[in-house]
Amino acid sequence: MEGSFLMLRQVAPHLWVGNAGDLRDVRAVMVTGVAAVIELADSEPLATLPRDLIRVRIPLADGAGNPAWLLHLAVQTIVRLLQAEQTVLVTCSAGMNRSLCVASAVIAHTKAITLDEAIHLVTNAGPTDVSPALYRDITQLLTATPPVAPETRH
Repeated sequence: MEGSFLMLRQVAPHLWVGNAGDLRDVRAVMVTGVAAVIELADSEPLATLPRDLIRVRIPLADGAGNPAWLLHLAVQTIVRLLQAEQTVLVTCSAGMNRSLCVASAVIAHTKAITLDEAIHLVTNAGPTDVSPALYRDITQLLTATPPVAPETRH
């Protein structure tokens, strides 16, 4: 898929962002050395990926309304994978909003820089369409204490 590969881009050491279409070109993904794929799209079908790839799906909405604990889970999952020296690909539908916002939060957290500085680094790597509402929610996440997931009934 020629067009979808254009979204696959490295935004930090061991951290790549892309779109759902990039996952259809498994060879292009594998060339990057990716060990883990984090899928953030809430409405995309699951891509067929090799069994040896770590796969995590955290369905986030494109704008406001994501629970803080779910955003925290997305960021911390990627942080932990990077700490384990795994190369991570973060994807969403178009590769221009959710994946960029979450990758920016990861960079801000790991480099101890502001989200504004991190988003500037990430958005310089390619096209963007960042939702102000999602950006605001992630800003609040980074300045708050870690949120707790709601209790589940057994």
